[in-house]
Amino acid sequence: MRTVLPVADAAALVPDGASVMIGGFMGVGSPLRLIDALVARKARGLTIIANDTARPGVAIGKLIAAGCVSRAYVSHIGTNPETQQKMISGEIEVILVPQGTLVERIRAAGAGLPGVLTATGIGTLAAEGFEVIQVNGRDCLVQPALHADVALISARTADYHGNLVYMLTARNFNPVMALAGGVVIAETDEIVPLGVLAPDDIHTPGVVITHLVERPAFTDERL
Repeated sequence: MRTVLPVADAAALVPDGASVMIGGFMGVGSPLRLIDALVARKARGLTIIANDTARPGVAIGKLIAAGCVSRAYVSHIGTNPETQQKMISGEIEVILVPQGTLVERIRAAGAGLPGVLTATGIGTLAAEGFEVIQVNGRDCLVQPALHADVALISARTADYHGNLVYMLTARNFNPVMALAGGVVIAETDEIVPLGVLAPDDIHTPGVVITHLVERPAFTDERL
């Protein structure tokens, strides 16, 4: 059985200065309640590892606007002018990583590999600072694995063992990040009893999940 925490208690497990993987693609599949809770507790100095920083006021964009982030490993920031402004001013350090390389570096961390080889970025600014080796006569960059202190992921359904099922494209970076965080906190739309999820339907096994975030009590404002 996994610990089921109120969202504020889960956010409290993310210390200031931590490296944090956050699932999602432009906010789709991002743990929105956990992000809001980090903003509410005024987290500071976070290193974010994610595909992007979404848009102002959306998902990771809220962390950017609230001053929670000091560094970001992302594949692009083109949709968030606030990230761009803070990068230019020096408030945030942005490390741009080609999208395929980013996910491979995260996957390598989860698989216990020290890094990956890729030809992507050879001859460009993306190659600066990385070792180049030849494989079968082809130049490749040595890209180290990307680990995180905490991974915050989002799924459609969990059971109380922490087994997860994702919904369509909201799966995106979440499964691979679940393998690469020291502490893995999953926010879901529902938590069902053990046995409800068929083994073949499970995308992320509960053995890698540390905590689940409880769902808020349902209220209907029309009543």
